[in-house]
Amino acid sequence: MKTNIKKFGFCMMSAAFILQATSMGASAANGNHSNSSIHEKKIVNVAHRGASGYAPEHTIPAYQMGEQMKGDYIEIDLQMTKDGRLVAMHDEKVDRTTNGTGLVKDLTLAEIKKLDAGTWFNEKYPQLAKEGYEGLKVPTLEEVFKKFGKKANYYIETKSPDVYPGMEEELLQVLEEYKMVDSKGRTKNVLIQSFSKESLMKVHDLNPRLPLVQLFSYKNQATISDEELESIKEYAVGVGPNFSKVDGQYVKMVRNHDLQFHPYTVNERADMKKALEWGATGLFTNYPDVFNEVLSEYKHKDNGNKVTK
Repeated sequence: MKTNIKKFGFCMMSAAFILQATSMGASAANGNHSNSSIHEKKIVNVAHRGASGYAPEHTIPAYQMGEQMKGDYIEIDLQMTKDGRLVAMHDEKVDRTTNGTGLVKDLTLAEIKKLDAGTWFNEKYPQLAKEGYEGLKVPTLEEVFKKFGKKANYYIETKSPDVYPGMEEELLQVLEEYKMVDSKGRTKNVLIQSFSKESLMKVHDLNPRLPLVQLFSYKNQATISDEELESIKEYAVGVGPNFSKVDGQYVKMVRNHDLQFHPYTVNERADMKKALEWGATGLFTNYPDVFNEVLSEYKHKDNGNKVTK
């Protein structure tokens, strides 16, 4: 009898060990991103190109304003210079947001640093113009990290990666240099997004622990299948489509697959409320202060409903 009990106990311990090992293996395969702050039970407020509704996009003042307005993430679009440096700029050309002309890839960092990245904003939005915006410089990724440090959160996009061979390797090198990832390749304050699945897969291959977000740009009403979402889930923690083309059913499908939903660019209060009601886990906005107000109202309303039940 004692022998049988011992055998039974040993079998139970073995089964428990196997179950734990299996669970850990599954976690290693599917939970590489669990260290990211995106997994906090919090709706995130992403300052789109900084607080770009109030200051010249992708400049230090715009990023500072985004922080002051309590945005959770600084969004940084990356382009790459002729000499292989990563700079914060949305367009492949410098024309729209500086006083220069030409493609970023054809200009050295020294040439880009000669450009004025702020005066255009004063001219386009005179009601928001500030003397301090004149002569602003295009920041490098390193300069942004130096300015805001490890206490800030960064939502970084590899823009047009097909135009910039080696962009992903350079990005990961800078992340390591500024200790945005630990010795095991984990991060608590960086998300990487891209419209390019190939770019995200490359990052994933280089470091499978980095949390990634698959961007989409829909021209017509957005649709997505269970198969697509399961495929995305193999390398990413979330999706980011253009808000104007999605509906509640789209959001529901994304959330049913335990993926984060961060649409862009949501600037109207009514749309912010709609996104929250649909189940968005965060959004990109040029007005992080406005979204915080809407978010506060939404939480207050939600808590009120819970109390009355």
